[in-house]
Amino acid sequence: MPGDVAHIILGPGASAEQVAQLNQNLGLDQPLLSQYWDWLSNVLTGDMGNSLVSGQPVSELLAERVFNSATLTVIAMVLILPLSLLVGLLAAVFRDKLLDRSYLGTSLIVTATPDFVIGSLVIALFGTVVFKVLPPVSLIPPGDAPWEHPRQLIMPLAVMVLVGVTYLSRLVRVSFIDVLESEYVQLAIIKGLSMRRILFRHALPNALAPSIPAASIMAAYTIAGSVVIEYLFAYPGIGSALVDAVAGHDLPMIQAIIMLMAVAFFCFNQLADVLGTLNKSR
Repeated sequence: MPGDVAHIILGPGASAEQVAQLNQNLGLDQPLLSQYWDWLSNVLTGDMGNSLVSGQPVSELLAERVFNSATLTVIAMVLILPLSLLVGLLAAVFRDKLLDRSYLGTSLIVTATPDFVIGSLVIALFGTVVFKVLPPVSLIPPGDAPWEHPRQLIMPLAVMVLVGVTYLSRLVRVSFIDVLESEYVQLAIIKGLSMRRILFRHALPNALAPSIPAASIMAAYTIAGSVVIEYLFAYPGIGSALVDAVAGHDLPMIQAIIMLMAVAFFCFNQLADVLGTLNKSR
């Protein structure tokens, strides 16, 4: 990272001797490889080090942030999964009709639009310019649970759900179309079974199977995408903490946050592989 954390802590009027002494106290005068090895050795024992900016233990600073991000992600996934199923099912049933074409056009626009642009439009529409019915930022007082302030969660959740449903529902739609064109479904139609029974008893279980691993991947991407969303809405999660740490050259905070996000991403990807393997075995 450009810049020097010692200059940031001491200010522009610090002398070269003061900067050198602080770098030595913080261990920043050591080679990068040595700094990384010391950090990794401490992490393996549960010590993530202290923040270079505040001096507090990183684990204490991140505990509430991790909880807030996990809460936001869980709520988003609880909304994304059933909505993706519903939207994908409707698009498949009304394939090539006005509803399906409108959905495909809208999903194409959403997919091609960066998250921060969608978030900025949502803020302008509902928070600052047009309707002004929701708080433009999602500030939550320290010590409070996110669900104690539901209005602050609406806009970041709306962006995360919109992006997630757009991605996952397209996969559900394709799966449903493949199942509806299969021989056993066509045979059920010839036998005169009701469309409701065909959809929910015969098509749904088989259409969901390929989408379950994709849902795990979607959860991983939701965690990764939370950095932009949290920073944009000033939500007190690990995403906004990462941006603040980068701005403050707080290397221990940056290392800890990236490690946590990488572990979560890895776990969800492994879960997707396991679910995909189980699906193939069936």
